[in-house]
Amino acid sequence: MVKLTGGQAAVEALKVEKVDHVFGLIGSATMEMFDALYDATEIKLIGVHDERTGTHMADGYARMSGNAGVVLAGQNGPGATNLVTGLGQAKAAYSPVVSIAGSLASGHVYRDAFQEVDQQALFTPITKKTWTATSADRVPEMVREAFRVAMTPRRGPVQLNLPRDVLSAQAEFDSFQAPEIYRCQSVPAAADADIKRAATMLANATRPVIIAGGGIKNTGGHVQALALAEALKAPIVTSPGHGDAIPFGHPLNAGQMGPRGNIVASRLVREADVILALGTRIGFNATFYSYDNINRDAAIIQVELEPTAIGRYFPVALGIWADAPTAAVQLTEALARIKDLAGADAWTNAYKSERAAFLAQRDADAQVDAMPILPSGLFKTLRDVLPQDAAVTMDAGTLCLQATDALNYWTPKSLFTPLDFGLVGFSFACGLGVKLAAPERPVVSLMGDGGFGMTVSELSTAVDHGINTVTVVMNNRCWGAEKAYQRDFFGGRYIGADISSPPFDKLAELYGAKGYRADTLKGMAEAIEAALTCGKPAVIDVAVDPAALYSFRRDSFKHRGG
Repeated sequence: MVKLTGGQAAVEALKVEKVDHVFGLIGSATMEMFDALYDATEIKLIGVHDERTGTHMADGYARMSGNAGVVLAGQNGPGATNLVTGLGQAKAAYSPVVSIAGSLASGHVYRDAFQEVDQQALFTPITKKTWTATSADRVPEMVREAFRVAMTPRRGPVQLNLPRDVLSAQAEFDSFQAPEIYRCQSVPAAADADIKRAATMLANATRPVIIAGGGIKNTGGHVQALALAEALKAPIVTSPGHGDAIPFGHPLNAGQMGPRGNIVASRLVREADVILALGTRIGFNATFYSYDNINRDAAIIQVELEPTAIGRYFPVALGIWADAPTAAVQLTEALARIKDLAGADAWTNAYKSERAAFLAQRDADAQVDAMPILPSGLFKTLRDVLPQDAAVTMDAGTLCLQATDALNYWTPKSLFTPLDFGLVGFSFACGLGVKLAAPERPVVSLMGDGGFGMTVSELSTAVDHGINTVTVVMNNRCWGAEKAYQRDFFGGRYIGADISSPPFDKLAELYGAKGYRADTLKGMAEAIEAALTCGKPAVIDVAVDPAALYSFRRDSFKHRGG
């Protein structure tokens, strides 16, 4: 038996979970826990400047590593409330973030005490589960439960509130259980009857298409998905934000589908006779919930690990509750036993020709000589200079939304976006977490000037801890998406759309990072190549034409006659 404070017990529980990084902002409410981290040499504390951005770092770390990302808000009240945006983001991305925050001393609850907020109520709607520890002896149990819930499919963020008196109190502990004792070690396979029926439907299809979603990307299931596509001789598209689920170089990869995808992948889904949805909800970003973006007459086979997602937005011909890569292997084996496939050769050959023409035209249409820089030229330059193993993070906003399917993702996992949360101010901080999870990979974060301005203080974090990412600030001096809507649907009545910023290259230098300025595409290419090898966190301030705006959500303004 060993006597520990609640704070020490919490850190011991993190060590058992093999946590190697904690993103945190120190505060008086959790001093016992930070003090215990002082002695925990196997855990590196990444001290951040804002709890929100610390949560984005934990989110990026979790998505890249496949393990839980841990964020620690040292203060109750304002320290805890700063976590809200990051946890809302993580929930939308099904990212396993374990968030820990100090909480009001138990004896002060409901007394309007200093920094009192009902944290249990606050976090419950934006997490998979929220706990408030009741005694020091139960701290390891609750940390263990937090990791279990976060890592159980569908994964997602959790919140653990630790009251001051619980952290400072002492209790006796016998041992700390290893995760293998209480965590699932397998995933469900599909029923044989369902596989047989699905294989028959696919074998009889003449216009089949596979949609690969997060259930393929997050599990590293691209090998299994591609083996199935090759057996079926069918094109495979990816759901929005998961363009890296399948390596760009594979000839059957059509890219991202849907209203924000490319015209080739989107056409395939609109015209397919059988759609195999592998690990995707077929949700909002993929369809806008409209048959404008998916064939109403297609037979949909939906494979999902979350049963409530099956048929939720579009009726399915067959719903299969299973792990997507596992089901892909089962389907490949079942198709091998079928002698006569209807044959999708004409469909697939037409797709390949269309895809090749689309990619060639995309390069031909890029305006590489325009001054100021236009998005099409900027994206072509990025395609040309980014290493094939680069991981790319993005914000929401008009330029990043255009970039999502304009870049080539050669190496799963390599694309990290806000997904359905549509968050601005995410990319840079997320990239720091991605880099810590995969230090051997180049990490490039794309942002607008507005989003980078929200999070620029984390340059100190990057410099202090040697987290050498490259941030490309696409500087168009405005909130681009909203300005586009004001231009297209509100008669150019601009209000609150234009912003000013300091020279981000010079600001980066003041933080101790490396700064570059680019007014031409040649200058940007040279800056990226230099930044990737400079040995410091780097920021490239790129001047982009402020008139190059695009309204993505035109459907939202149909009432205005747009």
